[in-house]
Amino acid sequence: MVAMRRTQIYLSEPERQGLQALAQRSGKSQSALIRDAIDVFLQQHQPQDRLARLRQARGLWTSRTDLPDWQALREELDRR
Repeated sequence: MVAMRRTQIYLSEPERQGLQALAQRSGKSQSALIRDAIDVFLQQHQPQDRLARLRQARGLWTSRTDLPDWQALREELDRR
């Protein structure tokens, strides 16, 4: 089992009420629901996930003709 450490958070009244209602409906504790939500958030923001999404997007704009000539733009900026 993973060691747990107590942490306090501040919730608005609607957040607190919503969490309490969800805990009652699901049979889970509020703490368990918060941990589950944090786990999902952390998974979505892992660097390797970001890298995988960037790799999927690679070449997305290669066929676009309405974009500026980046090399010419860079050269113009360098001259200034």
